Amino acid sequence: MKTIFVVDDNDVNLVTAERILSKHYNVFTLQSACDMFELLNDVIPDLILLDIMMPDVDGLDAMKKLKMGIRYSNIPVIFLTGIRDAETEALGFELGAVDFISKPFSEIVLINRIKTHLNIDEVIRDHTAKLEQKTYSLQRLKNSMVSVMADMLESRDKTTGGHIERTSEYLRLLINAMIERKIYENEVRGWDIDLAVSSARLHDVGKIAVSDLILNKPENLTKEEFETMKIHAAEGERIIDKIIIQAGDEDFLHFAKMFASYHHERWDGTGYPHGLKGEEIPLQGRIMAIVDVYDALSSERPYKPALDNGQVVDIIMDGKGKQFDPKITDVFFEIKDTFAKVGSCR
Repeated sequence: MKTIFVVDDNDVNLVTAERILSKHYNVFTLQSACDMFELLNDVIPDLILLDIMMPDVDGLDAMKKLKMGIRYSNIPVIFLTGIRDAETEALGFELGAVDFISKPFSEIVLINRIKTHLNIDEVIRDHTAKLEQKTYSLQRLKNSMVSVMADMLESRDKTTGGHIERTSEYLRLLINAMIERKIYENEVRGWDIDLAVSSARLHDVGKIAVSDLILNKPENLTKEEFETMKIHAAEGERIIDKIIIQAGDEDFLHFAKMFASYHHERWDGTGYPHGLKGEEIPLQGRIMAIVDVYDALSSERPYKPALDNGQVVDIIMDGKGKQFDPKITDVFFEIKDTFAKVGSCR
């Protein structure tokens, strides 16, 4: 049985409403908005009938407070009023009311209005649930496709096992630490962190264009081979741009492009592929630059041993203001021990 709150400072109205509605619903009658908010701590109704003219806290102010509460902002509210005027109705609808019912109420009108809005609300909730499930399923599909593609890329590069998984963990740590410290907060505030981390798994997608002989060379690359390796950043940008042309520039692809295109740019402007400098480099690239270098230095390769955490931290801090964004480098330094713990699980 659905639950309805009736909030009115007039006892006659409360008794009348309870008599009419108790045949069909679980009814709570309350004499003030304060009583309503106290009961909301324990009971969430399916609909609220709220009188406008009440002492202390009137219905309009109560409505504002309702819409501010996460737990009950979506409860449909019908205003009860003895005086109908266009200005009050306009304000009520603006605040989020679904309807107005005049007092004294007719039993037929009251029952039918409530039934209509409860049915509408049920349809909306049902459609919302289905949409959320569909969105969740699409996100799972997208993540699965990204994981498969990332695994295929990593299986070609036999020198960097586990790089994608570790950089994903480092990236999440660094972004969350920046948020906690309000570093570039205006840019990061709107990010979907899960989406950003998932998209970063494609930061080396451009390595598709690099020969296996270069990717898996067990010695240091020659100057010419390194120049060939460097094309993977521009190639990653080109590949994701082609996908964007087909699928549209949705957030996931936008993030993927930023990570792939700009993670080898340097703060001092000497990076590649675009030679951008300072904050000209998109934030995603500046964050990924630290994450990518940390994993490369702390991982064993056929041509080099893994450096310990202290050595890696020293190298990255030496690159502050040269290779890396100074603000982000400082955040990294504060959480360097957490990075080390992730690396120790390789």
